[in-house]
Amino acid sequence: MAIEAVISAIKYVSHKTHLLQIHAHIIRTTLIQHHTVSLHFLYRVALSGSLQDASYSRRFFEQLSQPSVSHYNTMIRASSMSASPQKGLLLYRDMRRRGIAADPLSSSFAVKSCMSFFYLLGGIQVHCNIFKDGHQSDSLLLTAVMDLYSQCQRGGDACKVFDEMPHRDTVAWNVMISCCIRNNRTRDALSLFDVMQSSTYKCEPDDVTCLLLLQACAHLNALEFGERIHGYIAEHAYGGAVNLSNALISMYSRCGCLDKAYEVFKGTANKNVVSWSAMISGLAMNGYGRDAIEAFEEMLRVGTLPDDQTFTGVLSACSHSGMVDEGMAFFDRMSREFGLTPNVHHYGCMVDLLGRAGLLDKAYQLIMSMVVKPDSTMWRTLLGACRIHGHVTLGERAIGHLIESKAQEAGDYVLLLNIYSSAGHWEKVAEVRKLMKNKAIQTTPGCSTIELKRVVHEFVVDDVSHSRNREIYKTLDEINHQLRIAGYVVELSSELHKVDDREKGYVLSHHSEKLAVAFGVLATPPGTTLRVASNIRMCVDCHNFLKLFSRVYNRDVILRDHNRFHHFRGGHCSCSDYW
Repeated sequence: MAIEAVISAIKYVSHKTHLLQIHAHIIRTTLIQHHTVSLHFLYRVALSGSLQDASYSRRFFEQLSQPSVSHYNTMIRASSMSASPQKGLLLYRDMRRRGIAADPLSSSFAVKSCMSFFYLLGGIQVHCNIFKDGHQSDSLLLTAVMDLYSQCQRGGDACKVFDEMPHRDTVAWNVMISCCIRNNRTRDALSLFDVMQSSTYKCEPDDVTCLLLLQACAHLNALEFGERIHGYIAEHAYGGAVNLSNALISMYSRCGCLDKAYEVFKGTANKNVVSWSAMISGLAMNGYGRDAIEAFEEMLRVGTLPDDQTFTGVLSACSHSGMVDEGMAFFDRMSREFGLTPNVHHYGCMVDLLGRAGLLDKAYQLIMSMVVKPDSTMWRTLLGACRIHGHVTLGERAIGHLIESKAQEAGDYVLLLNIYSSAGHWEKVAEVRKLMKNKAIQTTPGCSTIELKRVVHEFVVDDVSHSRNREIYKTLDEINHQLRIAGYVVELSSELHKVDDREKGYVLSHHSEKLAVAFGVLATPPGTTLRVASNIRMCVDCHNFLKLFSRVYNRDVILRDHNRFHHFRGGHCSCSDYW
């Protein structure tokens, strides 16, 4: 059998028994040591669909007396995509120990192996070898290194690699944008859209760029920038991509523009379950619970089956609209009718639903009956409900579970203080304050952003860096005055620093969320919806402030904080932890 015939047989073999016969033949004829033959065979058993077998490929590889860099690359690549990616790194090291020079593909697959199990040290070692091997000009390889640093929360190192790249293509820019988003530099991610297209770089954004930037816009409530990306998508004929349509529905919904979200949804030709789920979730988070349920029923009528995310939206819709019986029925239908096992997010929605309805004991019983482990968000949801309904004992239990799982935050103690103070348990207020002092528990400095005319403005507490800071503080003083007339009282327990009550009231009045809102009032016409994003959970005082502000000033406020969504409208708030 000629070498060409053997290679052809390897390429087109479709049954394991025939593959074994070919294996036996190449061993008997010593063709197993022929580079091209062995490489084709290894590719089939390591990477090729139905014949792929990690154990078999490893045994075959070990039969090669002189494996080449291509053989190693095939094995490292296969390992990087397997359930044991660490084996890829071990193969890379073994190759180098045997004196086989790595090529850019070897290092790229080794980096991907490290990425698969977030092994930063291994990635750094491969990065060093890239320089030793003289491959530091390979843009594709450096893009993979950048992605590794980004995923391991080493944004600074990723930026350094990006800055040192001799040529940055669209993929490299996309990884950099993704890195900014992943490392809480969302504002920088938006700025890269203009930088990459500038005369210096002349790099055209693609559909992946648009997808990433729409996610960033949703995170920052940056509606104007999101509309700009929408225009770019239309200009470059990306509008037919259903994933971009879904991202637009989500972005517009999170920015409180349901009319535009629905317009995109209506114009999506091949709606999938993600499209329907995005629309249902958008209706739910903006307080249109009944409409969300109607959309769910319409989805079933057109033959689209729901998934996990669909039910997260439906259950949240029931929660926001106070539909306890309907929510319980949907929760039951998940497994009974659709065969979906509720996950931690679905249970969290149910806890939110029962908590809002004042059924706190029932919510606690549901948590304790869960098969999956409750997450910190769920206990925090219950704790917030305990504050609203004044359930002291259950509030203590909830924070106890947070402490036990080492997930407690300063804001959790604030909620407990609110519960105790509302119930008049001043001795317990003193105990919690003492505990916080002894453990040096303090709130994280907040940072809030608001987008106006395609510029993202950033504020921190007591900020004086803005060019219009005098006008902003004057506007905020006027807002505070109007809200006090309407009954607003500062929630002093939201401030944890050791200062007197007068000083606490001053600090709370200058929280970053309030400064962003004041700037919005100053810079936009009356009635304009304000869209704010914050890096930390909003305190109780700011929540009360914005509820009253939305009624007194007749303005909607869309605020996203620490993965929560709040839509303040007419003195009410549609809030959710599970998005």
